[in-house]
Amino acid sequence: MTTDLKTGGEQGYLRIATEEAFATREIIDVYLRMIRDGTADKGMVSLWGFYATSPSERAMQIMDRLLDLGERRIADMDSTGIDKAILALTSPGVQPLLDVEEAKSLATRANDTLAAACEKYPDRFIGMGTVAPQDPEWSAAEIHRGAKELGFKGIQINSHTQGRYLDEAFFDPIFRALVEVDQPLYIHPATSPDSMIGPMLDAGLDGAIFGFGVETGMHLLRLITIGIFDKYPSLQIMVGHMGEALPYWLYRLDYMHQAGVRSQRYERMKPLKKTIAEYLQTNVLVTNSGVAWEPAIKFCQHVMGEDRVMYAMDYPYQYVADEVRAMDAMDMSAETKKKFFQTNAEKWFKL
Repeated sequence: MTTDLKTGGEQGYLRIATEEAFATREIIDVYLRMIRDGTADKGMVSLWGFYATSPSERAMQIMDRLLDLGERRIADMDSTGIDKAILALTSPGVQPLLDVEEAKSLATRANDTLAAACEKYPDRFIGMGTVAPQDPEWSAAEIHRGAKELGFKGIQINSHTQGRYLDEAFFDPIFRALVEVDQPLYIHPATSPDSMIGPMLDAGLDGAIFGFGVETGMHLLRLITIGIFDKYPSLQIMVGHMGEALPYWLYRLDYMHQAGVRSQRYERMKPLKKTIAEYLQTNVLVTNSGVAWEPAIKFCQHVMGEDRVMYAMDYPYQYVADEVRAMDAMDMSAETKKKFFQTNAEKWFKL
C-alpha cells in the first residue's frame, strides 16, 4: 500500500493517536544509573539496558524519537497522517525509583516539559500527566495540578509500582483525585516485577511480545474484581494493545469469576454489582496501540461497544505507515471509523 497519508481529515475524520510516548534525557539517565548501581529490577535491565545503550538502528531511532517533543515528532506525524497525539511519559515512568523525593521531582519536571510542548504545539499535542504512586497523596495533588494548571487530559500509570498494584487501599487517593477532576486513568504496561518475570525473561517473552499484556491485563482485572468501579462508578480506565487480551477472554473471565465468588474460595473475591463484561462496557476503554489488526478491532467493538475503542499508534516503539493505511482501509461504516479515529478520543479525553 502506497497511498499518501495526509493530515487535515480529507478522509472524513482526523486521526488522533492516543498512546504515544516521550522521555526526558534526565529520566533515561536515571534508568541507566539504576542499572549500573543494581537498584533496577530484572525488567528494567532487560528493557532499558537495551533501548538506552544498543547501537542497533531500531533502538537508536526509538531513543531519538522519544526525546524529541518538537519538529521531528511533528514531521513524523505529518508523514503518517496523524493529526493529534496524546503524549505520556514512557514506561516505567518514575515508579521504580526507591528515593520517593527524587521520583516526585522527576515527575514534576517531566510534566512541566510535556505541558510546555503542548503549549507550543496546541493543535498537535495533548498531554497525559505522570505521577509517583509511591506517594499517593502527592500524586493526587499532581493530578489536580495537571488538570487545572497544565491542561492535561488524564494521567498514565505504568502498571505496578515496585510490585505493588493499584487495588491496594494505599493508592486510593489517586482514584479519588481522578474522580474529582473527572479524568481517565491510562494503565500502560511495564515489565513484570521480579516475582513473575523469570519464565518470560528466559524465553525472550518479557516485553511487548507477551509479558507486558499479561501483567497489565492482570492489573486491570485486580482492579475490577476488587470493586473499584462499584466504589467509583464514574471512573474510566483506559488500556492499550487491544485491551491487553481481556476482551478476548471475556466469556471465561466472567464464568470463572462468578464461580469463584460463589465458592467463597478467595477472601478478596466478593460479589460485585456488575459482571466483568458489563464493567468493560461502562468503565473501561481500549486503544489498539501496537495492534493494527482489523479482526481484533471489530471483535472488541462488538463486545465492548464501538464508542469504547480508539486508535493509537504506539509511537515511537511502533511507527509503521502501512499500519495507518490498513486502519484507513478497514471494512466498517464511515460513522464507526470516525468514532475509532477521532470522536471517541474527543469524547473521553474531553478535547
